[in-house]
Amino acid sequence: SLASTAITCFTRGLDLRKGTEDVLCPANCPLWQFYVFGDGIYASLSSVCGAAIHSGVITGTGGAVRVQTLPGQENYPAVNANGIQSQVLSRWASSFSVTAGTKNAALEAVGRSVSTARPSTGKRPKKTLDKKAGNKDCKADIAFLIDGSYNIGQRRFNLQKNFVGKVAVMLGIGTEGPHVGVVQASEYPKIEFYLKNFTATKEVLFAIKELGFRGGNSNTGKALKYTAQKFFSLENGARKGIPKIIVVFLDGWPSDDLEEAGIVAREFGVNVFIVSVAKPTTEELGMVQDIGFVDKAVCRNNGFFSYQMPTWFGTTKYVKPLVQKLCSHEQMLCSKTCYNSVNIGFLIDGSSSIGESNFRLVLEFVSNVAKAFEISDIGSKVAAVQFTYNQRIEFSFTDYVTKEKVLSAIRNIQYMSGGTATGEAISFTTRTVFGPVKDGPNKNFLIVLTDGQSYDDVRGPAAAAQKAGITVFSVGVAWAPLDDLKDMASEPRESHTFFTREFTGLEQMVPDIIRGICKDFLDSKQ
Repeated sequence: SLASTAITCFTRGLDLRKGTEDVLCPANCPLWQFYVFGDGIYASLSSVCGAAIHSGVITGTGGAVRVQTLPGQENYPAVNANGIQSQVLSRWASSFSVTAGTKNAALEAVGRSVSTARPSTGKRPKKTLDKKAGNKDCKADIAFLIDGSYNIGQRRFNLQKNFVGKVAVMLGIGTEGPHVGVVQASEYPKIEFYLKNFTATKEVLFAIKELGFRGGNSNTGKALKYTAQKFFSLENGARKGIPKIIVVFLDGWPSDDLEEAGIVAREFGVNVFIVSVAKPTTEELGMVQDIGFVDKAVCRNNGFFSYQMPTWFGTTKYVKPLVQKLCSHEQMLCSKTCYNSVNIGFLIDGSSSIGESNFRLVLEFVSNVAKAFEISDIGSKVAAVQFTYNQRIEFSFTDYVTKEKVLSAIRNIQYMSGGTATGEAISFTTRTVFGPVKDGPNKNFLIVLTDGQSYDDVRGPAAAAQKAGITVFSVGVAWAPLDDLKDMASEPRESHTFFTREFTGLEQMVPDIIRGICKDFLDSKQ
């Protein structure tokens, strides 16, 4: 029987090896995270599970899918289906199609993925009662991504383990200090143990000693992407507000591409360090896919995140400088992401032309955008103002600091009904809602939702808001004039202006608004 492979929400067609492959998509993938190109026949750049939902083969609850590799095409169309907006692509080298997979294969995959889900840590050492707090000054959740490929071989693999052990000792692991885990990169990545498994140095050293060498190609890119996506979940022991770090050990060079993995890690707010040992010689460079692999993968190409050791011998002197880097949390430039470092203000039209039931659809749109962000006292914040001729602050940035409270406050907004003075409302919001957070660390965004012509000028107030450092997205429905929407939106206006004839069309804009906020956030950090 064909056993199917359990894949992630992010696995793309080009990540699969066989011409026909049975895969199992997980449940509850966030729809707005899917990148899908085409319709029916999808560019291999597309998410497999996203394409399967788009084409109706499975729903959000996941399931078995058969993926068939096809030749490349010209012009993959953009089609909105089943809650996913696919995107246009003019040409791509290969494609795939999706059909329903078989149940029997699915059951086998489930059986298999459960057995591999538990981290193997050899014999579990006994917990000692004397729990040490560890080095409280070092705030870090660290994944050591060790090289388990044929490049390194068994002997140097053991030297690598010794080095990682020395780093672990010097870090000062403890309940209130750094937490560490290990992932081994070879043909396929394997999480050896998670952050939550051990909080004492002795236990970590024991677990490192027990690691077995796997062998295979050094698919470091695949392992880095997998670690960024899977390792740092709260249920696996990642802590809120603590920098996430991956230290990649590379003996020689990777067999695959690191660039995309680096992008994914940055999107997930992970700081990537690369420790390269025995850099490729001039003759070997011909075999390297991308000579600039270190620069593309690290958090920032500023010299801080890359580290070189000539060989695995006599590495003791390299331990302390590396630990000092890992403990300097103010240097962890990638911890800030668009999801945890923005303030989003919603300016909601409450005029009488909207009506009660459409107003609910507007609030649903606001909720769906807010839901995507990590709202907390040290993370992102949300505020809402409703306007007619008057303005009413529904809640400010400091009123609610959990996602649940923000979402419940949005649900409880009462429809005002009245006229439309959008310009005045923008000035009011800039002054009273964004004024108090003007000098804060988060990047400021204003989303203006309106269904009609404003009685006053919108251009002046919108320009003043942008001058005050606020990026403005305008979302128009029904009779909202396009000129007004463009006048309010930040540059480039095309990507900050949205319009739909019907209120039901708001839902489809959610992923694009979230993506737009993230793009602006990343561009502002360059």
